[in-house]
Amino acid sequence: MYALILAGGRGERLRPLTDTIPKPMIAVNGKPLLCYQLAWLKGGGVTDVVFLCGYRWEAIQDYFQDGTGFGVRAQYSVERSPLGRGGALRRGLRHVPGTERAVVALNGDVVTNDDLADLVRFHQRSNNTATLMLTPYPNAYGVVDVDPEGKVRGFTEKGTLPFWINAGIYVLDRSIRDELPTRGDHETTTFPRLAEQGRLSAYFSQAFCKSVDSFKDLREVEEAALQGLLRTEG
Repeated sequence: MYALILAGGRGERLRPLTDTIPKPMIAVNGKPLLCYQLAWLKGGGVTDVVFLCGYRWEAIQDYFQDGTGFGVRAQYSVERSPLGRGGALRRGLRHVPGTERAVVALNGDVVTNDDLADLVRFHQRSNNTATLMLTPYPNAYGVVDVDPEGKVRGFTEKGTLPFWINAGIYVLDRSIRDELPTRGDHETTTFPRLAEQGRLSAYFSQAFCKSVDSFKDLREVEEAALQGLLRTEG
């Protein structure tokens, strides 16, 4: 099984860490974020990974080489000018053999410990063009529980709201390539169109899932790794 990793992010909110490396190469407890992704992908049955690169892409290739040391085969799809995430996926699918149907795709800054094999099976049963992993909408603030008389009954620290958001992890049918933009974002073009046509599935995940967009996020991912929620060996 193949996976496409969108690994061209600049991560400007994480500067100066990203002055010389792309965002997915930021160290989490001494190892690049991508190491955690590769372990998760390998553990879910992925054998081949295509890094969709742009900014400072050489840092990724220098570290992972052909992927042998990480238990996968690695290829690199390098953008000389930004294509957007949708354009990067379309270009990256050229590296996936026509015999492959289900292809995993994910943003290079997101980690999870959900069961990838279960996600892939769900997608295959859905018989749809694409499946999105959804994760609960996190609440940025603590919630005060108050009774009708105005008495405070308790507090909930930063729970979740009753909504679901795109986790940035998908399973795609290879046929999606012609529906992706040559330049632009698939989440504002391809996915809305598939949703209108009833060809987009949702996989609801309650597992740990976090994208690294800030130093606070980075600290939370580091803590999750220390607690054993994330691994660097598949």
